[in-house]
Amino acid sequence: MKYIVSYTDPHHHYIDIEFIAGGINADETIVQLPAWRPGRYELGNFAKNIQKWKAFDSNGNELLFQKLTKDSWKVQTSGVSELRIRYNYYAAEINAGSTYLDSNQLYMNPVNCCVYLSERIMEKCELELHLPENYVAAIGLGLSGLQKPGHRTFLAKDFHELVDSPFIASASLQHNKFVCMGKEFNFWFQGECKPDWNKLNTDFLKFCNHQLQMMKNAPFDTYHFLFQILPQRIYHGVEHITSTVIALGPGYNLMKGDLYEDLLGVSCHELFHAWNIKTIRPVEMQPYDYTKENYSKLGYVCEGVTTYYGDYLLFRSKVFTEDQYFKTFNERLQKHFDNPGRFNMSVADSSFDTWLDGYAPGIPNRKTNIYDEGNLLAFITDIFIRKNSADKYSLDDVMRHLYDEFALRNKGYSDEDYKGLVEHYANSSFNEIFNNYFNGIKDYEPLLQESMNYIGCELVKANTSKFHEHALGIKLSETGGVCKIAAVYLDSIADNSGLSIGDEILSINTIQVKADGSGTTFTEWCNYFGNNKLDLTISSAGFIRHVSLSPLPGSAYQTVKIQKQKAADENQKKKFEIWSENKF
Repeated sequence: MKYIVSYTDPHHHYIDIEFIAGGINADETIVQLPAWRPGRYELGNFAKNIQKWKAFDSNGNELLFQKLTKDSWKVQTSGVSELRIRYNYYAAEINAGSTYLDSNQLYMNPVNCCVYLSERIMEKCELELHLPENYVAAIGLGLSGLQKPGHRTFLAKDFHELVDSPFIASASLQHNKFVCMGKEFNFWFQGECKPDWNKLNTDFLKFCNHQLQMMKNAPFDTYHFLFQILPQRIYHGVEHITSTVIALGPGYNLMKGDLYEDLLGVSCHELFHAWNIKTIRPVEMQPYDYTKENYSKLGYVCEGVTTYYGDYLLFRSKVFTEDQYFKTFNERLQKHFDNPGRFNMSVADSSFDTWLDGYAPGIPNRKTNIYDEGNLLAFITDIFIRKNSADKYSLDDVMRHLYDEFALRNKGYSDEDYKGLVEHYANSSFNEIFNNYFNGIKDYEPLLQESMNYIGCELVKANTSKFHEHALGIKLSETGGVCKIAAVYLDSIADNSGLSIGDEILSINTIQVKADGSGTTFTEWCNYFGNNKLDLTISSAGFIRHVSLSPLPGSAYQTVKIQKQKAADENQKKKFEIWSENKF
């Protein structure tokens, strides 16, 4: 299967694609476009971006076809030996998993826009790019044969490798590279930014080295960090075996403060995905079926364990300080305790339902987040193994085993396989934890406390700094001059008074609320009135009503954090140092 990619007017954002398949010997041929992309477990409906679609034989004669589903076509190919499909794809969205074209770059995720023949998915694929002669292409695929000016041709061993190989082609790419344990790592920056190569090389070398040492073997020889740097705020990463695309912004903040920490965090996370999910894969996704949902309950491993290691390995490799690591851990803790959905749907079932509403807020308090919940449960699992094996083994051993005995043998693993490996290395039953907390909705705060205590840490709670959060039980969205309720704590003062998500607060104690920077914000006036009775005017779905509240400080939202115990004994300190590879 061959793909020729070109374009004429980049400001129109349409990419022209010609798909060529020889060896056709059927009266009818089904042509399929992927319905989703690995790394985001929801249907993508990419076919909505196709404007024109026609089928031809090798002589340019047009062939009859009909659309079968939203993303498949049946072409009449009786007497045809070579099939050519010519179509275009609208590429005006830019994030880490999209396809984008303008006068500065061609950025493509082939899984968005490359059609294929399902029965020939394991055949070699050739990708030919028609580009301006001064363009450089950053891609994980190798070049194929002699190259012509303006034409670049790349070869993939099969369709799976093709769609796992995003690329950025541009004349303005900034590039650098380093070698770690015999593997070459490349930086590619597209967009306005000033990379500090020394700083990047120093920090990336540490965590790349740590991951390679931990896993002992890697599914790549060369790896590419493809950065799309935008002028506005964005944070998004998508994993591939030989590369990752990471979208960050704004570019002027890239090398400092929180945004640089984000760059490190998402890069470490996405690199670990080269093992966990791209090669270590649930049995339901071995291999991927691009035509429909690939349901699995193992999101707590695919994304949760990766989230855990994405932060934790930065701490272990001494890229992150203890304070930086604890800050990321606290963010996961806060999301867990602020989400009552954890009492309604398990993390396993929430993983299954990502295909339904996994990347949208959804209805209130319905489900958990597989990244955050999976991260905390990975920490609990890691400590469980360490504690029961007297620190001889850890979650590291489980991940290595999954790679060596499953991934390298092209075998998918099941939830029972994962549970069995945890029990093998812990030499202890994992039934209670697995049934109650992974597949159940039992509150695991005591287990968190116990796990933290093992390494001389503790879970600490306190009232939030915002009075309305801990005394009333509401979180707010105060933007564009409008003050709306964004979340309501169950059984709080606000909840029991009938306040709901989406309600707009118009006034407090006869004072008009304006979220426009004028000083009349609900947050500040609520802090000012304190424990006094509050009379609110509410607009709910366009209907005005009045609500009276009597604040109860400390009854609702709290801040939560992990911290070291001041009274930690020497054994706990030793356990912390073994776990973190840092001094207590």
